[in-house]
Amino acid sequence: MEMIAAVESLSALAHEGRLKVFRLLVTAGPTGMAAGEIARRLGTPPNTLSANLSLLANAGLAQSRRDGRSIIYSARFDRMGELMTFLAEDCCGGAAEVCAPVAAAAARSRCIPAEA
Repeated sequence: MEMIAAVESLSALAHEGRLKVFRLLVTAGPTGMAAGEIARRLGTPPNTLSANLSLLANAGLAQSRRDGRSIIYSARFDRMGELMTFLAEDCCGGAAEVCAPVAAAAARSRCIPAEA
């Protein structure tokens, strides 16, 4: 990931409302969630939600697709992974124990398999 792309992604997430939307989309998984359901769950006005989703999409963190009359939004897990990798790439000069809490959290959430 390029520095500019990382800054765009981090800037999009540096807002409480957008971070809540993104976390909800991550929880929804690859199937995503209808815009109306996002608004209902978060209690966000439609115009605010639309702006937040637009900024997340422009940063490459969310995508949308039409399903009948609904627009379904989902997290871009590939971009999220690139951002996480970018942030941890040079983690603490190779001191694995410093990044261990991140790896443990990923294993707890079943993002990565736990070591046998």
